Amino acid sequence: MNRILVVDDEKDMRWLLSNILKEDGYTIYEAEDCGRALNFLKKDSPPDLILLDLRIPGEMDGIDLLKEIKTTRPEIQVIILTAYGNIGSAVEAIKLGAYDYLTKPFENERLRLTIKRALESQKLTKEIFQLKNELKRELDLESIMGGSPEIKKIFEQINKVSDTNFTVLIEGESGTGKEVVANAIHRASSRGNASFIAVDCGAIPDTLIESELFGYEKGAFTGADREKKGQFELANNGTIFLDEIGNLPYHVQNKLLRMIQERKIQKLGGKQPFPIDVRIIVASNIPLAKLEAEGKLRSDIYYRLNEFKIELPPLRKRIEDIPFLAKKFLEEGNMELQKNVKGLQKDSLTMLINHHWPGNVRELKNVIKRAVLLAESMIEPSHLIFDNAASLNPPIIHEEKIAEGMSLREITKKVVYLAEKEAIEWALNMSSGNKSKAAKVLRVDYKTLLSKIKEYDIRYGIDCMESVP
Repeated sequence: MNRILVVDDEKDMRWLLSNILKEDGYTIYEAEDCGRALNFLKKDSPPDLILLDLRIPGEMDGIDLLKEIKTTRPEIQVIILTAYGNIGSAVEAIKLGAYDYLTKPFENERLRLTIKRALESQKLTKEIFQLKNELKRELDLESIMGGSPEIKKIFEQINKVSDTNFTVLIEGESGTGKEVVANAIHRASSRGNASFIAVDCGAIPDTLIESELFGYEKGAFTGADREKKGQFELANNGTIFLDEIGNLPYHVQNKLLRMIQERKIQKLGGKQPFPIDVRIIVASNIPLAKLEAEGKLRSDIYYRLNEFKIELPPLRKRIEDIPFLAKKFLEEGNMELQKNVKGLQKDSLTMLINHHWPGNVRELKNVIKRAVLLAESMIEPSHLIFDNAASLNPPIIHEEKIAEGMSLREITKKVVYLAEKEAIEWALNMSSGNKSKAAKVLRVDYKTLLSKIKEYDIRYGIDCMESVP
């Protein structure tokens, strides 16, 4: 039921308007001056619409009150009531944000129709505002990936690059959310209402990848009985996301380079290239610089693709996000499996924090989904089933770039540092965060282990993490 405030110094006019509008089911309030009208604006449930007479005695007149309304409560619709001789002021009021004006005396049906249209306009404005808020929430990586400093940094990069035409390279291990970030860039850009086409270059056979990306004409090859649009054409005016770009064969790399340079594509069997307007985002779980150095990626296309790079950290490097993601995936699992698992026990959360997560966020989602299936009330440690290879074997030291000019001693020191750190992380994972057990696994003194944990700034989480409700 909409609330309407009638502001008029004439008692008879307020009575007339109130009776007309009460018949239509509105809740009516009355104010004889601007001071009393302002009191209604301070309420928790202010009016949806105000019928405002311009000529009101006192320190404030109708124009002054309108300015105050549009400053403090811009969502409230205002319809001006004025005499024939005051049309100029009514026009001024429209410029200040009033919805419309009615001249006294007015027809009752016109009053009803104007109010109806004003409230419909207000409803539409609220819906648009809500949609914008929903879109903002969708674009907020914190609601999808967590709120760690690393994710906030990525969100800042997205904000900077989204409305440019830069080709974006996203690098990170498998399961870190590269497509999520690519989609966020697309939706935050001016192309956000157009198509977002994702292509997994590693899942398409080499013999088919060219026709899949660029399409073909009828009769281009045996079996081509009709024309087919490629993924680039389907993404026209939007964004194409080429995942695992390093899997493209050399001849397709050549064609992609020509497309980037000329902004034109040519279908297989086509006689003439045609223009295309598409934003390109690529991703790889192997650094493209490494593929380029190994001769698996053309140098010229590497520099074309590397206009702006975003590096996604592995989950083990942003453990602050694990409790949030675990709770998020638990809620999704409850919904999908129609269960009511309430949360994780403290020991379960400690196990999640200390796990190495070679499969990153994708692995965490699978672990929680399985746990929801097995659990009844709370997720216990026994419900957490990890991949055998991930949970039983010590981690393999990840390749690190060795800076040119480093001495053998410096390289050896760096490798030892990495080996010790990952060995301690593995032992803590094996012992569910129990430092005494981890020391026994590593066959070192307990105090030595504590010193190493502090030296390497290892975030093991035990004794400080609470259960996720």
